[in-house]
Amino acid sequence: MTSAIPLLVSRPFLQAMLMNFLFFMGMNLFLLLPIHVQQMGGDEAHVGLVQGAYSLAGILFQPLVGLWVNRLGRGFFMRLGALLLALSAVGFVLSHSIPLHAVLRALQGLAFSAFFVANYIHIVDLVPVDRRGWALGIFGLSGLTSTALAPLLGEAVVRHAGFRWCFVLAALLAGGAFAIILRTRGIRPPAPGGGPGLEELREGLRELLRVHMVLGFFFGLGTGTVFTFLPTFAEQLGVTGLGLFYTAYAASAVAVRVFGGNLIDTRGRRAVIVPCMIIFAAAVCIFALLAGSVGPGVRVPVLSFIVLAGLLGGGAHGFLYPALSALLVDVTPEARRASAVGIFSAVCLLGNAVGAVAFGYIAHGVGYTPMWIALAVVMAGGIVASFRLAPGPGAVRAAESPSTARAVPGAAVAELRADR
Repeated sequence: MTSAIPLLVSRPFLQAMLMNFLFFMGMNLFLLLPIHVQQMGGDEAHVGLVQGAYSLAGILFQPLVGLWVNRLGRGFFMRLGALLLALSAVGFVLSHSIPLHAVLRALQGLAFSAFFVANYIHIVDLVPVDRRGWALGIFGLSGLTSTALAPLLGEAVVRHAGFRWCFVLAALLAGGAFAIILRTRGIRPPAPGGGPGLEELREGLRELLRVHMVLGFFFGLGTGTVFTFLPTFAEQLGVTGLGLFYTAYAASAVAVRVFGGNLIDTRGRRAVIVPCMIIFAAAVCIFALLAGSVGPGVRVPVLSFIVLAGLLGGGAHGFLYPALSALLVDVTPEARRASAVGIFSAVCLLGNAVGAVAFGYIAHGVGYTPMWIALAVVMAGGIVASFRLAPGPGAVRAAESPSTARAVPGAAVAELRADR
């Protein structure tokens, strides 16, 4: 751990975390958008379509960002993402229709895609291979902190000033991220040469056959559905103070990364991925039990159970995303790494989109109880898929070729063999 301290206090790493925090503070203020859509007269299906537009844009754009990020540069896409987020937030201030909300949400999907892929690859450039899982988890704390704070801040602003001032705040935060990006030094410059061709895209799409890509889809499906429909579900149950869920979620994720994040490297990727898939499914089961048990004459401490689900889901998230990301980077050659990150993130967003749209129609048609039960059953499929990851230690295996052994932890090598 001591050897990693210089990385944490280095200026490039701190700048990357700060710009990430500001960007996602602005983005996560839109976690309350489903309530705004309902206030405009929309139902769960409208909520799903607006949120799904965000994911669909990311699905289409992120693989392209992954292909072009080396040619055009990390800095170009980070600036583009922050600028698009600021412009979309201003658009929400002026928008008065649900269809226009969907268009602006799609623009935010482009903003997320451009910023996230470029900034993530920038971090991968900075961190040491033998601390990759831990370092990626620590970097992710900047985004998780925004997940904890943004809904609380947004809820306070909405209650006292309305949604439009919440959108103004999001634009200002995006502008702050843009300013930090302009002042950041040490970002890898664009690579010389022409743009990528269809062959590079085909090679990247072959990554879809990997188990970690399938698990990324299930992860996106679960988180996308929970974050899309929890606000309206809690509103239906009469819950106030929903921001506590996001605080518990983020605090739990932060805790496991700070105090146990090294397990991703020392115990191996599979050792944390499998149990965390189970724990996340357990959090979904809590929502299903709440939906089925709350009714007239039945007294249930709803907020307490929602916070418990946040603690479980956040703890699982805290391990899952850096473990899957580290595994992805481990088994992908550096020349295709940016493309693979873009495709992996697009797969997660595909899960978000499927969850937002499909489960939105289920909730609208038959109610929240069948919706949460259906999601729990689907997440069980993710648990089954996670067992396909081959077990392996976190340490590097000398049995591999010298170049591979230096770059690929043992657990990743095992997964690479089992998955091809």
